[in-house]
Amino acid sequence: MRKWLKQIRNTKCLSQEQVAEQVGISQQFYSFIESGERTPSVETAQAIANVLGFPWTRFFESEQEAS
Repeated sequence: MRKWLKQIRNTKCLSQEQVAEQVGISQQFYSFIESGERTPSVETAQAIANVLGFPWTRFFESEQEAS
């Protein structure tokens, strides 16, 4: 579970659907990324990070580092 990702999204007052639409992916795929069931490609990670305003490399840090 990427709690940090959900927290950032909620801080921006955006729904999963809104983020997914801006990134160009399905809401379902975004949900899988947020829940930790899928790891985004570098391109998708960069797009999500641009929408939400955080370093895209955070997706590829260990959970302890990302906390």
